[in-house]
Amino acid sequence: MGSRGRVRSSALRASPCTSTPGGGSADTAGQDAGERLPVPAQAATSTAAATTAAHFVPLPSPVMSSKPVFIVSDVHLGAVPPETEQSFRRWLVHVKESGSSLIINGDLFDFWFEYDRVVLGEHVRVLALLADLVEAGVPVVIMGGNHDWWGGSFLTDRIGVDFHRGPIRTQLKGKSVLLAHGDGLGAGDLGYRCLRMILRGRITRWLFRWLHPDLGARLADRVSGTGRQPSRTAHDAAQGRLAFLTSWASEQLALDRTLDIVATGHAHRPAVVEVSPGRYYVNSGDWVAHRSYVTLDDSGEPVLHEWEG
Repeated sequence: MGSRGRVRSSALRASPCTSTPGGGSADTAGQDAGERLPVPAQAATSTAAATTAAHFVPLPSPVMSSKPVFIVSDVHLGAVPPETEQSFRRWLVHVKESGSSLIINGDLFDFWFEYDRVVLGEHVRVLALLADLVEAGVPVVIMGGNHDWWGGSFLTDRIGVDFHRGPIRTQLKGKSVLLAHGDGLGAGDLGYRCLRMILRGRITRWLFRWLHPDLGARLADRVSGTGRQPSRTAHDAAQGRLAFLTSWASEQLALDRTLDIVATGHAHRPAVVEVSPGRYYVNSGDWVAHRSYVTLDDSGEPVLHEWEG
């Protein structure tokens, strides 16, 4: 399996506007990679009044590596066509050859739940490649998304990745970075936040574990909704969610001057926005519509790419 694929790169900039809230749970796919998004002139009142609680996590990285950090999100394996997964596997080989570390910022899988002795068969080839990256000295960090928050010891102990269920602060290429998938942020969308609390509760997880894995996977497929909304509806929802996340990220950067980059996914709309000189909001987009990702090299400036391999 060759790893040489074409990469299209771009860096985006923006100008002031007003944002709309969009932090809900349903995943939608945008249509135009790298669409310009204005930066809010000031953070919306619906976002949090203080920086998001995120503990500092020193991520493992090769010593003195000049290779870039790769950031990707919302691949939704299990809900994308086979050719998309094949392309993503080729991209992982490219990361192994060209990257210093890999951050998967949520929703790698459209559904993931860890059973004691069962692994979903459709994901074994990607899991094997992630293990190969770790063994080759390329650390892999996975942030739990709204579709795959239920990761655990299989990913950490058997595959070797770092798995985090909530936002974290870390250092990447000398920059202070806040990593968060993007769902349930800010003070709005109370209904979704309550639903998320129930779905992630210990009782719910205990009950779900008693379902046969085939039944559990089919149930998850029924409620997922990935890629099933009409294109106009999906486009509008993605735009609203990206506007909300840009506003939220702008507020985090305004409240904490030591923060350099806020990186999320969830919106399914790739963007790199320079909120103020040298300080960025990054959304790595998705692989439902864009096959997009972001790199961060020694300059500390994030660059948006689209994989064509």
